[in-house]
Amino acid sequence: MTGIRFFNKWGVEGVKVDDTGLQSYISISPRVVPKTGARYAGNRFYKSKVSIIERLINRVMVPGHKSKKHFRTSGHMTGKAATAYSIVEGAFRIVETALKENPVKVFVKAVENAAQREEIITIEYGGARYPKAVECSPQRRVDQALKYMTQGAYQKSFNTKKSISQCLADEIINAYRLSSASGAIAKKLEIERQADSSR
Repeated sequence: MTGIRFFNKWGVEGVKVDDTGLQSYISISPRVVPKTGARYAGNRFYKSKVSIIERLINRVMVPGHKSKKHFRTSGHMTGKAATAYSIVEGAFRIVETALKENPVKVFVKAVENAAQREEIITIEYGGARYPKAVECSPQRRVDQALKYMTQGAYQKSFNTKKSISQCLADEIINAYRLSSASGAIAKKLEIERQADSSR
């Protein structure tokens, strides 16, 4: 097991999930090629057993739309696995060069930092709608963190000279450092602030 490394470069020695709520939902089992081909897509909750690196690659292929609108699009969103694979590998190389640390460890910590704890739902009572703060389930916390990280990276690379790999690396580094320059951290703080005011 120790001989297997992500992208044949980075191992998982010393990588651990500190947030006890997310330990069962962030899988760091090593893979040379993190790609299952969605073999288990029909099984409920199985995505939590899929490697977190593979989940990032899948999210890079289809990051989704901001606010349910076609806010911005990009030529990187082709749904091509090989392209997404090379984007993530390039981002990890940049992270390793910048921080002199194992990028897998940095990414796992970034996901933990960006995972929101609360969110808002709307309840209808007597014909009026009220916002209500609810706790976020662990699997959704990871899903939302990955979503906002990839969307933040795409928005920063849109119509600029910065490559998507560089923007994704910046997003991971900023989330790792808990900097609000990260789109995921900024979104998490905004949602938790709204939830706090809706108690």
